[in-house]
Order: sequence, then structure tokens, then C-alpha cells
Amino acid sequence: MKTIAFIPARYAATRFPGKLMQMLGDKTIIRHTYENTKATLLFDEVIVVTDSEVIFNEIIHNGGYAIMSKQPHESGSDRIAEAVADIDVDLVINVQGDEPFVKKELLENLLNAFKNDFSGKTQVASLMYETTDNDAIINPNHVKVVVDKNNNALYFSRSVIPFPRNKNLTPVYYKHIGIYAFRKNALMNFTKWEPSVLEETEKLEQLRYLENNVKIKMVLTNESPVSIDTREDLEVARKLI
Repeated sequence: MKTIAFIPARYAATRFPGKLMQMLGDKTIIRHTYENTKATLLFDEVIVVTDSEVIFNEIIHNGGYAIMSKQPHESGSDRIAEAVADIDVDLVINVQGDEPFVKKELLENLLNAFKNDFSGKTQVASLMYETTDNDAIINPNHVKVVVDKNNNALYFSRSVIPFPRNKNLTPVYYKHIGIYAFRKNALMNFTKWEPSVLEETEKLEQLRYLENNVKIKMVLTNESPVSIDTREDLEVARKLI
């Protein structure tokens, strides 16, 4: 099964423009993400897909593989789909450009959701982490997910889900880790659908799958890597470095 990791990298991020070119130690964030993904040795290829010549040159000049997007894209999945349309690949992994601490174990667990799916029913998979951190639970920059008994996503939200109305119960909260795996045909179908109402409301592209009756298999992990959504996240990451 040919597997390629794509890293969508938009320069003008809404909450933190230019964040992928911020320095983290002696390298930019996007270079950390690319090199750490490459170092896992899990993929036939690792490719950065970007709308920015600055990011493109950062990867190319440091020996990496990058592709310039031909069209503007709102979501990372749409950006990857354009790049993958003419590439022979079975499984596509979407590693967000702001995940500089991505680890082999996380990606391997995600790939296993397909390797262990002998029925071939799994079309999309992603990662989640159980959290008791109240700051993360109430923070809209930390996306939460609720799942069914088979760990298929029921809904993703920036709000607190489930809402703790019953004070006699202690709900389980799962933080969504924005790394995805798709079969190529599922990703190409994604681009044929109009952005959904829920997707536009929450600004969460994965809701487009759910609104079109495509299940997302959620893989539980025991750690949550630091992603860079805000300047505060960058300061945390710099301390970790």
C-alpha cells in the first residue's frame, strides 16, 4: 500500500500569520514538521504543499520536497487533494504544518487503523487524546470530539462537548489531534462536496465528511503533541525545545 505524507502549509494563518516560518530553536516550525515526519521512515514520500514561495523555498533549499498550490484553498484537505490528484497513492496522511513535535508512534498508530481494517471500510481516520485539562476543554482553539462505541466520530466542536449537565456523572473529554489519514478516493470525494454548514460555522473541515455520511475512525493516543496555533503556543514550544 503506497503511503505519502502531505504537509499543507499556508502562510497567512488566520490566528497567527506567518507562524510556520517562526523560529523554534535553530529551525523554522515548518522545517521541524517536515524533518520529523520524514525521520519516521513510515512513508514512501513526504511532501509540503504550500501557497507561499517563502515556505516553498525554505523546504527546497534545505533538501526537502515541496509543491506550490495552483489554486487558493480554504482547507488543508482541499490543498492536498489538488496535489494528489495525479499522484499514484493508496493512503494519504495529512500532517498539519504546525505540528513540529510529531512522533513516529502517533503516525504509526494512525496507519494501523487501515492496516488492521481487513474489511476495507475505513475511509478516514484521525487521532484523539483523553484530557482532564479544564483550560483545554473550554479553549475554542482546542477542538474536542465525541465518539460512538466503535470510536467513530459523532461530532467535533470548539465548544465543550459533551456538556456536563448531569453533575452526578464525570464525562470523558477527548481533544482532537489534527492529523488525518485518508484513502485517496475519500479525499477526492471531499473536494466534490460544497463546504458544509457545520464546517463553515465551526471552521472545522472534518465536519464535511460527517455531513456527507463518511465515518471518521478515531484512534486513541496516550499523548498530545504541542501544535502551534497561537503566539502563546509558540512560547510553550520554545520552552520544550
